[in-house]
Amino acid sequence: MATTLSMGVPGVHLQERRAPVARALPTGVPVFIGLLAPNARVPAGVPADADAYGPVAVHHKTEFLGGAAEHLGHAVDGFFDNGGRYCYVVAIKADPASGAAAAQRMIDALDVTFGLDDVDLVAVPDAHTLLETGGAVAGPLVLEVQRAVIRHCASVGTRIAILDAFRGRSAQALIADQVKQLGVSAIGPVNAALYHPWIRTIASGEDFVPPCGQVAGIIARTDAEAGVFKAPANAAVQDATDVDADLDASSLTLLNAHGVNCIRSFPSRGIRVWGARTLSSDPDWAYLNVRRLVMTVMRWIDLNMTWATFEPNVPALWARIERELGTYLTGLWRAGALQGDVATDAFFVRCDAELNPADTRETGQVVTEIGLAVIAPAEFIVVSVQHRAGTTELT
Repeated sequence: MATTLSMGVPGVHLQERRAPVARALPTGVPVFIGLLAPNARVPAGVPADADAYGPVAVHHKTEFLGGAAEHLGHAVDGFFDNGGRYCYVVAIKADPASGAAAAQRMIDALDVTFGLDDVDLVAVPDAHTLLETGGAVAGPLVLEVQRAVIRHCASVGTRIAILDAFRGRSAQALIADQVKQLGVSAIGPVNAALYHPWIRTIASGEDFVPPCGQVAGIIARTDAEAGVFKAPANAAVQDATDVDADLDASSLTLLNAHGVNCIRSFPSRGIRVWGARTLSSDPDWAYLNVRRLVMTVMRWIDLNMTWATFEPNVPALWARIERELGTYLTGLWRAGALQGDVATDAFFVRCDAELNPADTRETGQVVTEIGLAVIAPAEFIVVSVQHRAGTTELT
């Protein structure tokens, strides 16, 4: 914004410029996709006979009372009971016994969430209700839905899939039947985290339910208390009363080695999430807080730096990009998100002629390189930012 003020001297004016204010970036915001209960109460404006609705924003668990079947309602309850602030819900009518048709409806529901810029977590708790003809849980269909959620999060680039483990499996069976079957890449980041075992809660009574809602609430709570750079681990599941499996030391070691986050019961300490790993086997991307911090930086750039796409690609622009990103990253470093006693060990920002030669400028691109010391000082994870007219690409 610019304001021109007369100074009382002919031909002399003072022009005041106000820097744009950085927009707030919410984190720990999930979208839950699940099943709508028969004859459920639906939000105002939605036809009573609608076979789906959403995404709708939910700011308190009572707003969704009576709207969910199976596990969706417990996931929403668990989110708010563990510190979540608000979430989105997409509810569909589908018969779990119809198997493949119900699975496809869950997968299709992912498409309606693309426009939710504040969402950074995705969970489909009712994937585990999909049934085979004989009435048993259809493992292949559960995996099909979970693979689709992983692909969706990779496509968006700034979302994490919160996945629920199969119920009642040993550590060896869980790795063979689920972890290895999800087909994640052995190299690079994986925007997914898997949690085991299921839990009982105050709301679920005697029934065990998948923990994704509670995990999403713990992530939101940890973000609010410390920041996305704090691992959401050793955190109490505040509404849990029991776990579906007590894991011995060998099972814990095996599951941790394959990126499975365990939920454990401790005498006098309650039930706690005891891990914060992604499903990536790449050491740089093994930890959930590392991946989420880098994703949050990417989201902040996409939210607050779009102005760069409309500016002349000249050294003055490069200097401004370095200055504004440097200010933001300095704030993260001072908050404890980046490692290093001095800022130069914690991050770097480079936008110069070497990254932006004439042929790059002629195509309307502005390229910036960012290094983040997330794990250790001066050991940088490098992110490349490419601004084009109307778009921002981050890799």
